Amino acid sequence: MTKIFITIAAVLVLSACNATQRGAAIGAGVGAAGGAIVTGTPTGAAVGAAAGGLAGALIGRASEDGKCRYRDRRTGRTYIDRC
Repeated sequence: MTKIFITIAAVLVLSACNATQRGAAIGAGVGAAGGAIVTGTPTGAAVGAAAGGLAGALIGRASEDGKCRYRDRRTGRTYIDRC
């Protein structure tokens, strides 16, 4: 079960778009691993993932410069603008 959480977190890190999402994914992965190691149960891994994801998202959001990446649906062009 722990391997599933770690795999999901790794996939999320690779697909994350901005610092908030990357921080949440990394935090969830680290939290899941820590929760699984400390408690040895899937519930502990889930609680650790939730707590780590929240903390990682907050840290990632604080490190952003107020700009977000957007994609134009019609043209597919990616651009950066204020959030």
